[in-house]
Amino acid sequence: MSGEAGRAGEGCVRVEQVGAMAESDWDTVTVLRKKGPSAAQAKSKQAILAAQRRGEDVETSKKWAAGQNKQHSITKNTAKLDRETEELHHDRVPLEVGKVIQQGRQSKGLTQKDLATKINEKPQVIADYECGRAIPNNQVLGKIERAIGLKLRGRDIGKPLEAGPKGK
Repeated sequence: MSGEAGRAGEGCVRVEQVGAMAESDWDTVTVLRKKGPSAAQAKSKQAILAAQRRGEDVETSKKWAAGQNKQHSITKNTAKLDRETEELHHDRVPLEVGKVIQQGRQSKGLTQKDLATKINEKPQVIADYECGRAIPNNQVLGKIERAIGLKLRGRDIGKPLEAGPKGK
């Protein structure tokens, strides 16, 4: 067995010390770069608390409106409203306008969903306008006006919309 050390099946391992690899052993693993936690693990409350205990910098931020089409966001300056000390709030669509939308829609034989589809909006938007919960948006009001043929803005709310020339 003198010259046959390291043959398969004998279970012995011969380690020779050669050059730069002298301190390395077959049984030890050299870690060049340690991976951090995966995204899912890093988001957990447990991982955040552990990092804070170790004294690492932890930055947390909430995603806002991720993956959603947020075209009906509040366009008014909400930060300005927050700073005000008085009791201020966003103007809502008057109930009168909501009733006109409802009557105009029903006179044309449209459901809320049909009207929403016709003006490329969600049915919930129509429901909000009819209930008076929506914050007025001139683009949406204009589309609803054209679809039901009634004025919703200005003095003559509920009057038929005058069809003016579209082009030059």
